Amino acid sequence: MSVLRPFKSNDLFRFNNMWSDLCFTQESPRGRLQGYILGKAEGAQTEWHGHITAVSVAPEYRRLSLARNMCQRLEFASDEIYKGYFVDLYVRCNNALAIKMYEGMGYSVYRRVREYYGNLGVGKGGRDEEDAFDMRKSLSRDVAQRSIRPNGRDMIVSAHDVS
Repeated sequence: MSVLRPFKSNDLFRFNNMWSDLCFTQESPRGRLQGYILGKAEGAQTEWHGHITAVSVAPEYRRLSLARNMCQRLEFASDEIYKGYFVDLYVRCNNALAIKMYEGMGYSVYRRVREYYGNLGVGKGGRDEEDAFDMRKSLSRDVAQRSIRPNGRDMIVSAHDVS
């Protein structure tokens, strides 16, 4: 049986120990935390990939390409160290700013995952506000680029279909 308890700072070390080369912080010259990225490697065979679990930049440090730089470092490690086929991440479908940023970094929508973040009901355009886009960027091992598709926004799957 498992136990649900409050998060402790040391828990992060236990998590990061498995993928320490996919988790980074960005610090100012004075040691102030500017942002972080948490990632992991997962999947099997041609679905083996790097995954961006979270990326965050403090408001006063945004628009300085910090998120881009951290993502590029995670992509490099996913490609060179873990030999993944792609890097993926999930982003709310209504987060236009983040989607634009990721598209500018070479990510594209692979599929729409219904109710990925739960179900708060139908929003604008008759779509659930809690849907997510599974965005992917192929890596050098994916020579045929099978991990991406041009019509990903039209590919809709249930959250139960996503592992």
